[in-house]
Amino acid sequence: MGGGTEAFPDLGSHCQRSDCRQLDFLPFTCNACSKVFCLDHRSCKSHDCPKSDIASRKVSVCEICSTAIETTGADGEDEKKVLERHEKSRECDPNKKKKPTCPVRRCKEVLTFSNTATCKSCRIKICLKHRFPADHTCQQLRSGSGIPDNEKFLAALALRRGKDCGNKIGAPSSGSSVKAF
Repeated sequence: MGGGTEAFPDLGSHCQRSDCRQLDFLPFTCNACSKVFCLDHRSCKSHDCPKSDIASRKVSVCEICSTAIETTGADGEDEKKVLERHEKSRECDPNKKKKPTCPVRRCKEVLTFSNTATCKSCRIKICLKHRFPADHTCQQLRSGSGIPDNEKFLAALALRRGKDCGNKIGAPSSGSSVKAF
């Protein structure tokens, strides 16, 4: 029982689900059971595929080393057996589980690619919450010149009091100044 039309007899196929048998001109072939189905029955669940686990993929995480292990239904192996085989292999190392954390006291944030900052003063890797020197008690801040940054700023400002803030070439100088209160 072929599909198609009189002009194109090989075009399309009938859905192989027994209660459907719809003629579909763009049929789907199941990757697991290799039968042909219509749009409504193309998924493994909708046509009750007996081999639906063949194409499924799972990821199991080893509790010892936190390594992700991918398993597929094609092997026919149980998840527990895969984890046991991984534990017996040389790839399972408990030292891998230790991930770097923020060195700030009482901070347990795991340092990843997206939430790690390096302090420009002391070169310590810290989490984004503690990226400012005052937040992570920066060593340079304590053992620096002894003068805090805000006092340095005020000293520099006092030196500039009577001077102009920049070189204004070609700008007309007016004798009046504006004060803001």
